[in-house]
Amino acid sequence: MSLWTASDAASATGGRATRDWQADGVSIDTRTLRPGDLFVALQAARDGHNFVAQALEKGAAAALVSRIPEDVPEDAPLLLVDEVLPALERLGIAGRARTEARVVAITGSVGKTSTKEMMRAALEGQGRVHAAEASYNNHWGVPLTLARMPADTEFAVIEIGMNHPGEIAPLARMARPHVAMITTVAAVHLEAFENVEGIAREKASIFEGLEPGGCAVINGDLAVSPILRAAARAREARIIGFGAGVSNHHRLREAHVREGATVGKARLWRTEIALKIATEGRHFLLNALGVIAAAQAMGADRARVICNLASWAPPSGRGTRETVVIDPAREGETLELIDDAFNANPTSVSAALAVLAAGQPCDGVGRVHRGRRIAILGDMLELGPREHELHAALAEDAAMAALRTVHCVGPRMRALHEALPPERRGRWVETVEELVPQIDRLVDSGDIVLVKGSKGSRVSRAVDAIRKLGQRTRSGEKEA
Repeated sequence: MSLWTASDAASATGGRATRDWQADGVSIDTRTLRPGDLFVALQAARDGHNFVAQALEKGAAAALVSRIPEDVPEDAPLLLVDEVLPALERLGIAGRARTEARVVAITGSVGKTSTKEMMRAALEGQGRVHAAEASYNNHWGVPLTLARMPADTEFAVIEIGMNHPGEIAPLARMARPHVAMITTVAAVHLEAFENVEGIAREKASIFEGLEPGGCAVINGDLAVSPILRAAARAREARIIGFGAGVSNHHRLREAHVREGATVGKARLWRTEIALKIATEGRHFLLNALGVIAAAQAMGADRARVICNLASWAPPSGRGTRETVVIDPAREGETLELIDDAFNANPTSVSAALAVLAAGQPCDGVGRVHRGRRIAILGDMLELGPREHELHAALAEDAAMAALRTVHCVGPRMRALHEALPPERRGRWVETVEELVPQIDRLVDSGDIVLVKGSKGSRVSRAVDAIRKLGQRTRSGEKEA
């Protein structure tokens, strides 16, 4: 069964199909396009119309365009529309309307993508699940995810993000979730908002898209939780709070970080449960409580959700832990790498530092013969006028006392570098490219190394440099 026929897509978008075709998927990038996809010629950093011919050559079933490119024949399989992005939005709305799937929408200042992936894993085996790819959570990512949703989907997981006021509500109305979850609200995107309360109101606008009788799953431990609750009550939503506070319906009572896992005990309403996830971080376990609440509100079996979560680990770049073998000929010549280089703000950096502080380095190996906890921190972006103050404040984080060295990357991170005590102060560099040639001298066997920073700081290049020191294996895996 095809995802879209020419007639269905034309009806959904108000466009005109040049000829009959059937598409099995929807793509916006010729690099990842698969034969049978409908190629959407979005105009963003580059005009997608310049790649229509290439898409058709690679086997695209058709192309969604607002004009016929000069290098494409008029009888090519096309769907002509007035504007491409609004047409994609209409296609997404139609994709949502034709399914009877139970839909959950997830937003939050921190943890959207990892929680979305956690939700996907939690629902596995309980029905046909459709979820957003990567971090497709913006003005084109949400409609693209909806347009890709098969009609027979039973559970849909939609991630919704924002950079400026007014972005979330239209996307939530497009997704029409039965359940909406807010992971947390933190000092992120302060360039566009006056304060955290403004961010909370924007995050809470996700409830404007809730279906009648919908459920709001809210982090109840926040200073701005009352703002979130008020917005949910305004939509007459059923509210489930999660967190560590005694007022939460789903409450984490204790958490213990182990090697390769976090385990704990929680109370779900009046039921005591043991909970485990296959990664390190108390913050992940807290979000798991929200996932359990949301999944159950969607009609999933709670026991199976809890079992599925026991084997969940975050996607690459979002807190994954792996072993880098420095010298395979010598036993123990490895270091532990925590790759959290996709995004950063004060809240997520604090959580990552806590994970690093809980790790156990290995002594007696390498040049230093003393295992160390080392952080390589890149700039936190979009923090507004207080950005230098917020960077410097990381020096007071409780986890810092357990760290040996902190290396800082970027002009904003200079504020942290200067605020650190001399015994903990590592290198400061303007760009990560200056740090990469020094990596082999900054880390050693026995170390646990955290790399954390906003994507724009490009500290992921430090991750790549560390991996190149040896043979990369995921934690818990053995070499063949």
